[in-house]
Amino acid sequence: MTKIILRKLTEVLAFAVLGFGIVVSYAGCKTDPGASEKPDTPLPATDGPDENFHIYLCFGQSNMEGYNGAYVKDETGNPIQEEDRGSVDSRFRVLAAVDMPAINREKERWYRATPPLCRGDSGLCPADYFGRTMVANLPKEIKVGVINVSIGGCKIEAFDPVNCEAYLATTEDWLQKTAALYGNNPYNRLVELAKIAQEDGVIKGILMHQGESNAGDSSWPQKVKGVYDNLVRDLDLDESIPLLAGQLVNGGTTGMNGIILNLPQTIPSARVIRTDGLGTQVDNLHFNPEGYRELGRRYASEMLSILDYSLSE
Repeated sequence: MTKIILRKLTEVLAFAVLGFGIVVSYAGCKTDPGASEKPDTPLPATDGPDENFHIYLCFGQSNMEGYNGAYVKDETGNPIQEEDRGSVDSRFRVLAAVDMPAINREKERWYRATPPLCRGDSGLCPADYFGRTMVANLPKEIKVGVINVSIGGCKIEAFDPVNCEAYLATTEDWLQKTAALYGNNPYNRLVELAKIAQEDGVIKGILMHQGESNAGDSSWPQKVKGVYDNLVRDLDLDESIPLLAGQLVNGGTTGMNGIILNLPQTIPSARVIRTDGLGTQVDNLHFNPEGYRELGRRYASEMLSILDYSLSE
């Protein structure tokens, strides 16, 4: 609670400074006049959650994380293409899950949702064009925020708060290092961030893209239900909150897309996002840049229909 109160006071102070014509970043740093992108400003402090600020929780493995090999990197090593780094509507925000010093972001603060959204070394992900498409098709008073806690290569077991420690102990060092950024318990970190977000807005849905590392696991839907039920309980969410689950690349491996397609039989509020025809990498595991853009749009189209809005042409 103390952390939340201090965060709110920081936001109020930042807005007061902005009112006198001095631009500061969300983290309280001065603007770099030579920066290519202006720093973000914090959302206004509120007396309670803003019903017009819609929050979406995102989790999964590398395709939700944002595969950073999907791009030819520029001379600075940045994996995000220029067209995706362009202007992003200020109504689309991301709550940083970890510190990202390379792009001047601090964890647990809201920023304009310029990619990367997961971590500083991540690439474009479905959440990018999900949020952009949502704000483009929702009333102007509605804002959209995303939280992305994802780990490339992980099984769904990484999001089991009780057994993740035992699972992570069996994984490669590089995966363990990523999990350490989330306190070695990705589920708990997602919940911590979600509770911070609930001080500002209302959680409207859950987006996941996971399954490559659980290929052929017929018990995967029940494991996903465990994560879903835990989120509903721990965040006091509506028991019918939508879960949007994306299929894998090129039909998946070992029939995994068929298993994903049956997820609504286990979770009635689940919707499956088809990946037919999306552009992919040669590894047949990851989407290419246009594939990520279109996948994000498909997530948004499904969510808009749930909210009784239509996707404009």
